[in-house]
Amino acid sequence: MIALLRRDLTLALRAGGGFGLGLAFYLILVALVAFGVGPEGALLARIAPGILWVGALLACLLSLDRIFALDREDGSLELLATAPLPLEGIVTMKALAHWITTGLPLVVAAPLLGLMLNLPGPGFAWLFVSLLIGTPALSVLGTFGAALTVGLKRGGLLLSLIVLPLYVPTLIFGAEVARRGAEGLAVQTPLLLLAGITCGTLALLPFASAAVLRVNLR
Repeated sequence: MIALLRRDLTLALRAGGGFGLGLAFYLILVALVAFGVGPEGALLARIAPGILWVGALLACLLSLDRIFALDREDGSLELLATAPLPLEGIVTMKALAHWITTGLPLVVAAPLLGLMLNLPGPGFAWLFVSLLIGTPALSVLGTFGAALTVGLKRGGLLLSLIVLPLYVPTLIFGAEVARRGAEGLAVQTPLLLLAGITCGTLALLPFASAAVLRVNLR
């Protein structure tokens, strides 16, 4: 499992579709919003939690089609499916590699980008916490979508259409945690709901993704 994770991390970094691309897109999106809204500090502070969460969500979409596509092209996916490792574990390692190369850099960069949107001081910690808890769910949900479209040529648009509705609950509660934290309100309820969504996806979707892969590889 560790060897598979190390291999996927190396491929993601070499392919250029993870770490750098996601961060660059995130920075550009936040900068464009800041320039478009203008120097109205109160307005920027009010929309900052939602914009930072939407940007992280869209940045995660950029590399989803690479999760299984590269292995499908060179035949590695069929070999992995017949390996003694359980397919559910392989799917989990793929999702973890995607989160490390895409989600984790976004989690680290989000508080820094919050400065551009005049995010209130108390909101920085809660933005970081909400993204740290919520982005693993984005990677696992994206892995499920990638498994559904692995056999399709140019299935990137279809993948986005499938995954985006699944991202909505995570977006709602993640942005709500950041917003309430920025305003000094209680965050327990949306934080627990966000954690519940992440735990549920981690527990169930690897099995669903593995089942879908088995069907697509027949």
